[in-house]
Order: sequence, then structure tokens, then C-alpha cells
Amino acid sequence: MSFAWLKQYMPRSLYARAILILLLPVVFLQLVVTVLFLTRHFEDVTEQMTDTVSRELRLILNIVGDAPDRGSVAGEVVTQAGVLAITAVPVDESDVPADHMRSWYDFSGRVIVARLPADLKTVRSINLTDDRRVHVYADSRHGPVMLSFDRRRISASNPHQLFVNMLFFGGLITFIAILYLRNQLRPIKRLARAAEAFGRGRHEPYTPTGAIEVRSAGNAFLDMRSRIERQIEQRTLMLSGVSHDLRTPLTRMRLSLSMLDDEDRETFEHDVDDMQRMLDAFLNFVKGSGEGEPEPVDPHELVEEVVQEARRAGRDVTIAEADGDGTGTVKLNALTMRRALDNLISNAVRYGAHAEVSVMLSEKALRIRVEDDGPGIPADRREEATRPFTRLDPARNQDKGGSVGLGLAIATDIARAHGGVLRLGSSERLGGLQADIVIAR
Repeated sequence: MSFAWLKQYMPRSLYARAILILLLPVVFLQLVVTVLFLTRHFEDVTEQMTDTVSRELRLILNIVGDAPDRGSVAGEVVTQAGVLAITAVPVDESDVPADHMRSWYDFSGRVIVARLPADLKTVRSINLTDDRRVHVYADSRHGPVMLSFDRRRISASNPHQLFVNMLFFGGLITFIAILYLRNQLRPIKRLARAAEAFGRGRHEPYTPTGAIEVRSAGNAFLDMRSRIERQIEQRTLMLSGVSHDLRTPLTRMRLSLSMLDDEDRETFEHDVDDMQRMLDAFLNFVKGSGEGEPEPVDPHELVEEVVQEARRAGRDVTIAEADGDGTGTVKLNALTMRRALDNLISNAVRYGAHAEVSVMLSEKALRIRVEDDGPGIPADRREEATRPFTRLDPARNQDKGGSVGLGLAIATDIARAHGGVLRLGSSERLGGLQADIVIAR
């Protein structure tokens, strides 16, 4: 039997699930104890007390039957059985209830109205609406009579005490357990925050604490973080060194080419420019998202500045009308986000004639969209296009300058560093590629 449907109703956080695991046994135990209590206390004990009262009522009814007339019934009962503290009063037929009467929460009354008429066949109805007195209507030789006595004689006293104790001590134990559980889950939450910060490119101080298993996970995280940081540092040093060393021969080549005739120099300078662009792309990829720190940024102003810089560089790019009326700031690394947008705009105008940039800001997310009118990227190759050093020659023409396939990879890396994602699709407005940077606020 599958319980997959139950998952959608389960809490998602570890803290809520732990509380649920804690509360379920407590609630189940209280339910079991309550059922047993109702069975033993409200039924068995009440049945025994009802049998005792029924014998006393039978004696009272015999006294009522022996009374000489209807007016002497009450006096005869007091005289002969006053010690039983049961009163008997003759009533009219219209005063007799048609059925038993009790409150909905009166569990012991359910036993009384079922047990007492079975012992005394002359009982017509029982009124238990008064929590202090019980009124029993029965037939006698002198007509209907109402027998009244104290409720405590037929029901156990203070039956609510067990419920009060169960709720109080159950709540107290649950509160203490939640405090202890919160203290145990705090190291896990600290580990999650440190891991999330590292995934966003921030180094948050973290010291393993808590239970042995949590400490082991924390130490494993620290080892992993150290290895990744060393690898990033080594990659940065290696590519930076290679790129720096290549700039020197490129500079010498430019100087040598400047001495050639214009006709011979043009082709070689074009190749040198391509190599320069490739080196710049390598350096941008090496820098990635490791520069600067996140700070509150107005995304509308940021996009407008990037677009203006692109237009000054001769690129055909405009700002489309914003989707929605969201305003405010988002915590972004402005330097790296500029680099990601510049790469997306460069790709758009490289493989198309025109590009448009739009911003959508809501309470939950920020979306920056770059669209072009180029050939686009097939749906089955979009994931491949975001990998470093990938060039999709059939889909994206290569006649507008050299490319090493790092533009989308850089944008993807920067989006992930902000806790977001780069999504590629087809532009419905321009017909080319649609690239969305989506970041949760």
C-alpha cells in the first residue's frame, strides 16, 4: 500500500518533523489512556453505583406504593427512608419528559440512562441536565412520581481530574522536550547556514558542535570546503598566470604588426584581437563570482546602467517595459552581476541584430531577462550551452568575432552564486534566445 499522498501534508522543515515525531506518541498515549479511563471509570464504576442507587430507588418506590394517598407520598418517604436523602414528589402526567435528558459531554449519563431503566422497569425517563441533582420519573400506584437525589451518588466525583492532569503534564513534558529538541537541532541549522553561505560565495565562520553525528557532518563539510577553496585558488592562480604570460607575446606581436603595411597588417591584427578577447574571457571566467560582497542594489538602476554602457560600446540593445510594478532593492553582488549581464548582452548582439533587457521584481523573486532576434538554441542543447568552453556552431554563428564558449557559463556561475539560476528559452517577442536570471529575494 502506497502512502505517497501523505507526503504533501507532512511538514518540510526538520524542526517541524521532529516536533511531529515527538507529539504523535504523546497524543497517542493520551488517547489510549483516555479510552481506558472512559471504559473503567465512566462505565464500570458508574454501573456499580447505578446498581446500588437502583436498589435504593426500588425501596423508595415500595414506600410510595404503600402510602395511603397521593398527598402523603412525600411525608412517608421522609419518615421511613430519610437517611437515604432521596425525595419523592408526585407530578402531573404533563410534567414527565418524553425521553431521557442529558448534556452532550455527560459520558457517565450515557451509562445511567441505559442501566437504570433496565433495573427498574417502572422508570419512564431520567433528567440529568442538572449537574448536581438527578431527577428520575417513575410510575407508581398514585401516578407519576419524581425521585430526586444527589448526582454524586450515581457518578464518580471529580472525573475531570485525570483529564486535567493528562493535559497539564503532557503539555509540560512536551514543552521541555521541545526546548531540548531545539537545542539539539541548532547545530544542524548552523551547518545548513554555513553550507548555504558557501554555496553563495561567502565564507561564514563555522565550528562543529552538537551530537557526535552532527559534529562528524560538520567536520566533513569543513574538509570539503577547504578542498574546494584550494582547488579554486589553484585554478585561479594557474589561469591568471597563463593569461598574464600570454599578454606579453601579444603585446610584442602588436608592436611587430605596427611596422607592416596596412594591407598585410589587417588580417594579423584581427587574429590578435580574437586572441585578446579570448584571454579576457578566460580572466572573467577565472574571476567568476568571487569578487566583492553582496549589498542592497536596485535592479532597475543596475540594468539601466549596464544597458547604457553597452549602447556606448556600439551594441544595439534597449530596455523593455518592466513586468509588474515591483520596487525596492535586492541583495546582489553588483560587480559580478554586471559581468553576467554584459556577457548575456554580448552574446545576444553577437548572434542577433537586436537585444532587449527587461526586469521583473516581485515580493519573492527577481528576474532579469535578455532576449535577442538571433537563431536561438535548440531545446535539447540548452543545458550543454551553459557548460564552459562549449560552442554550438550550428545554432550560433561564428562570423562576428572569436568566442571560447564562456559567456553563458559565466552567467550561470554568477546566478548560482546568488542562489539563483540561469534559464534558457525561446523569445516569443523577438524569436531568438531568451535568457533569464532568476534570484529569490
